[in-house]
Amino acid sequence: MNTATHSAHRPAPRPFGEHLRHWRQHRRLSQLDLAQEAEISTRHLSFVETGRSVPSREMVLRLAERLDVPLRERNALLVAAGYAPMYRERPLDDPALSAARQAVELILKSHEPYPALAVDRHWNLLAGNAMLPHLMAGADLELLQGQINVLRLSLHPKGLAPRIVNLGQWRNHLFERLRQQIHATGDSVLQALLEELRAYPVPEGAGDTHLDGELLGVAMPFKFQTQYGVLNFISTTTVFGTPIDVTLQELALETFFPADAMTGDVLRKLMSPA
Repeated sequence: MNTATHSAHRPAPRPFGEHLRHWRQHRRLSQLDLAQEAEISTRHLSFVETGRSVPSREMVLRLAERLDVPLRERNALLVAAGYAPMYRERPLDDPALSAARQAVELILKSHEPYPALAVDRHWNLLAGNAMLPHLMAGADLELLQGQINVLRLSLHPKGLAPRIVNLGQWRNHLFERLRQQIHATGDSVLQALLEELRAYPVPEGAGDTHLDGELLGVAMPFKFQTQYGVLNFISTTTVFGTPIDVTLQELALETFFPADAMTGDVLRKLMSPA
């Protein structure tokens, strides 16, 4: 296939107005609501959505701010309006992010002897401390090869799911977090991941155990069967936000704390074997 034919079949980029309308409707705002938020006339907003008016760069950023659009999608809005992207996206191992990477590694290391990990926006594992392999032990090797998705690993029947005592509660917790992410980002990859995870078979009785201590968006109990006994954790998530870098805004740290003395003792012994 020659270049001309290939280019002819390439889908045309979406106009800025379509992007804007998508985010306005995703946030369930009327044109009047958004116009008032952005301090512009409804007529002008309508013209921008229909392509009759071209927004300034400042207007694009103002609308994106009022709609709470993530940085990655703000770049897409800017490009659709004919402007250069504003927010950089660099891999975590980029030299420019060395200070941030060192901070992440320090947090993970400092959390030992308790497990901790860092994930990207699609829940792919970026880094973990020395205790993480103890949690992943026993999972099917297929789930541990290449890019590891921690949600798939956690809920897959060949992953950790058979050993999670409060699996039903844990599944619901992860599904709710995914739904919140999808609402915030409109990410189709996350939507597909949610549908995949929901299709996994659930063992009979998986919803029978419901542990106390769940604080929505703050902490989640996690009870896990291991060769060392049943370990009890409290899981928490930390999200880094930055106004200038896409990668750092989308980075999340998942940390596990012992919920009882026995779990703490086991983890300390694993970290410092006799």
